[in-house]
Amino acid sequence: MASIWVDYLERDFLDTRFKELVESGLVNGITSNPAIFANAILKSDAYKDDISKLKGKSPEEIYESLAIKDIQKACDVLENRYEEGDDGFASIEVNPKLANDEKGTINEALRLVDKIERENLMIKIPATSAGYKAMNYLAKKGININATLIFSPYQANKCAEALSDLPRNKEGVISVFVSRFDRELNPILAQHNLGKDRVGFFNAIKIYNSLNEKNLSNVRVLFASTGVKQDYLEKDYYVEQLNLPNSVLTLPLDVIEYIKDKELKEAFHFETKHIDGFFSFLTPSNISMQKTYDKLMNEGLKAFEDSFEDMLNSLKV
Repeated sequence: MASIWVDYLERDFLDTRFKELVESGLVNGITSNPAIFANAILKSDAYKDDISKLKGKSPEEIYESLAIKDIQKACDVLENRYEEGDDGFASIEVNPKLANDEKGTINEALRLVDKIERENLMIKIPATSAGYKAMNYLAKKGININATLIFSPYQANKCAEALSDLPRNKEGVISVFVSRFDRELNPILAQHNLGKDRVGFFNAIKIYNSLNEKNLSNVRVLFASTGVKQDYLEKDYYVEQLNLPNSVLTLPLDVIEYIKDKELKEAFHFETKHIDGFFSFLTPSNISMQKTYDKLMNEGLKAFEDSFEDMLNSLKV
């Protein structure tokens, strides 16, 4: 069965419902990204006092102060899980503007590790050419890594190579995005009478199969972007497809609330040859997986950068 991490963060939530979910045993980790922090800071009143106290600081300094405080709090809530060897990680992403800056990513990651001062911290780094090099450098330094914005098997394999130098007492996850494929490709699939809502989880399982063959004992696949946007699907659609051993599911809060009283079952484990059989129908339907990988990656990077910029603009005093 997969570990379940919550893909949501907000200060009041960390003090209340998050503690309950961790204590219940359902959740044993938390992930954040620039969009999640932007949503929290822009919409929650929990940050007003701190923002007021930080008046005169730059927007970047204000954001970092708020984010560090939240991640420290999340790490502390998860500390017992971590000490027991039951995950217990909290992830924070480097500034999305640094996605193609190896040295900038390394410097920011080291600075965040130094300021947050928690053993159960994970640093999220996008899977770009610069990102792979930064991941490898930081892995050798013994920093837990969450490789993110992964859409293609190539990206996943490059991340696995980068994280292979992690010390055995440190951990890495390779975050494979799922639902964005289906939102992108469903209209085309429907035109060709091909099954909708499958490309995302098939692609993720193919990557899962490939990485498990590498036998990296302290690196797992994390299934990300698992929220359901299609009204006709159950909220736990991707949970049912991807609840696989030696993996992590990071889920939006509404999905976690939806499954909290359900008996979770292990998903059917598709073999790669069956997935490739399905994918063989895509090319005749004018669907290029490589073009889709590239498009989704570019959109993901831009979305995080835009969210981050919007948040910084809101913090200008």
